[in-house]
Amino acid sequence: MILEARDLAIGYGERVVGRGFSLEARAGEVLALLGPNGGGKTTLLKTLLGLIPSLGGAVLLEGRPLDAFPVAERARRLAYVPQTQGGAFAFTVRDLVLMGRSAHAGLLAKPSARDREVARAAIARLGIEPLAERPITRISGGERQLALIARALAQEPRAIVLDEPTASLDLSNQGKVLRELAALAKAGIAVIVSTHDPNHALRFAHRCLLVRDGAGLASGSAEEVLTAETLSQLYGAPVRVVESGAERAFLPG
Repeated sequence: MILEARDLAIGYGERVVGRGFSLEARAGEVLALLGPNGGGKTTLLKTLLGLIPSLGGAVLLEGRPLDAFPVAERARRLAYVPQTQGGAFAFTVRDLVLMGRSAHAGLLAKPSARDREVARAAIARLGIEPLAERPITRISGGERQLALIARALAQEPRAIVLDEPTASLDLSNQGKVLRELAALAKAGIAVIVSTHDPNHALRFAHRCLLVRDGAGLASGSAEEVLTAETLSQLYGAPVRVVESGAERAFLPG
């Protein structure tokens, strides 16, 4: 087990966003979090990473309490890809990805030859070599998201947490990111990803946690949890399933 939550309460200060969350992020698996906006998914992810303190329960990293790890050690084990955000500084894509190596060498340390090679490989893996010398303020939101994923890969983490990584991507790049998540899991990394698209989760996730109104509605294997009935309950709107041979897809009712 890489990352685990036990009866976790989440929120900000005295404002409780949710309670009773339990989950396991296992090496070699993709865990998908699905649910409507405002249900607590992003707050849960930030609590799992230690970016905000839990209000109860426990987060365990490799079997130890998360707060027992110094920040630098957490950063070597956990990588985070937030939702797409605008860049305040005109770092190049290459420099942004190199920042992922600071978890290993320190924020102000000069990048080593290995750091540069790891960053180069991460950029190549996402297929964004033509953007390497472009300022992140001069690329699209979708391109910036791919650069953030490359930065996370450059950390060489045990687990990677992604908050709606395909939200601003076109279909081609959505497929690229989802295939990369599957490849990361196959390589032994634990992947936790939030998404609004149950079709993505059905195809690429091993297990799912459905989150609504600050609580876990259902959890289990993607095949078991993702049904028209549970998704209709999750989103408070009709969802229908379309099947063709062995393929299954969900559509708004």
